[in-house]
Amino acid sequence: MNMYIYENKEWPFFIWNNDEIISLLASVRKQQGLLLGKMQTLGFEVQNDSTLSTLISDIRESSAIEGENLDTGQIRSSVARKLQLDLNGLVRSDKNIDGIVEMVYDASNYYELPLTKQRLFKWHSFLFPEQPSFTKIVIADWRDDSTGPMQIVSGPIGYERVHFQAPAAKLVGKEMDLFFDWFNNENKIDLFLKAGIAHFWFVTVHPFEDGNGRIGRVISDMLLAKADDTEQRYYSLSTEIKKEKNEYYRILEHTSHGDMDITQWLKWYLNTLSKAIKTSDKKLDLVLQKNRFWNEHNNSIKNQRQSVMINKLLDGFEGKLTTAKWAKIAKCSTDTALRDIQDLIAKGILVQGDSGGRSTSYELRI
Repeated sequence: MNMYIYENKEWPFFIWNNDEIISLLASVRKQQGLLLGKMQTLGFEVQNDSTLSTLISDIRESSAIEGENLDTGQIRSSVARKLQLDLNGLVRSDKNIDGIVEMVYDASNYYELPLTKQRLFKWHSFLFPEQPSFTKIVIADWRDDSTGPMQIVSGPIGYERVHFQAPAAKLVGKEMDLFFDWFNNENKIDLFLKAGIAHFWFVTVHPFEDGNGRIGRVISDMLLAKADDTEQRYYSLSTEIKKEKNEYYRILEHTSHGDMDITQWLKWYLNTLSKAIKTSDKKLDLVLQKNRFWNEHNNSIKNQRQSVMINKLLDGFEGKLTTAKWAKIAKCSTDTALRDIQDLIAKGILVQGDSGGRSTSYELRI
């Protein structure tokens, strides 16, 4: 009995049950079409803001999956500079973050270019601009297994559990040649399915000494960008994967020990992609709501305090907005806060909530 999927004589010819996938795939494709259609109705500024937000989330959460926490402000600054967006409050970004941004940008903006060994080596050097402090690894080349076989291990020393052992280093070059031939071939596989297959195939080969998960997710995103046929990114798969990190690792491990049928992995991948698009769609509805609001009321707002507080309400203010909270957040007296609120009530922008007295709260009339 084969221990790992790559030991099957049919490897790497994956199979799946179309009957179990076809309706799910059609549903996710419909979601994609509706989201992209909405985005086309918006201006470049909103599209750029959405892309910026998506890339920040994608980069931060993909690294968080691997246990690495990156500074959101530095990611924002690095992405904004790469996209040539004129934003306030940019800070200096670490070269490690700049490298990740370069890798993600290359994949999402040049998705039509072939994926090659040289391109992957460039990505790996972006991911590791210098040797990690904790250990020495092979950078911008396939792993050599000089310290033993490539294994995914958990547990304390002496009680380790081996979840997966990758193909031997001597096989990696040949395995990746097969992968590149398949990836760059305009086969008839739907690009959403191809993105899921590519991710699983790449992390199974595990060609690098480190960074395989992050590069595997970027490879998947490259095919998703190709499926969307735009370099603008409006949804983040890595953000949804992070929410279900344990299940992500469980289904990868389960599939890597199975036969060539990867139906369950593809179903999980498509369901997670569906959640990513749904999350983005909800955020976009908020953006559209804000646009409609400001188009209608922009000339009614008399000061910056009102503008700031209304944006907080539009973004989903947590709890009840009282005069005291307004004063604290807007850094003004309660008398000034009350005048701001009464002005907005008179203009039909705010309404009083159900409770009265000191706990009187206010809501947007939308």
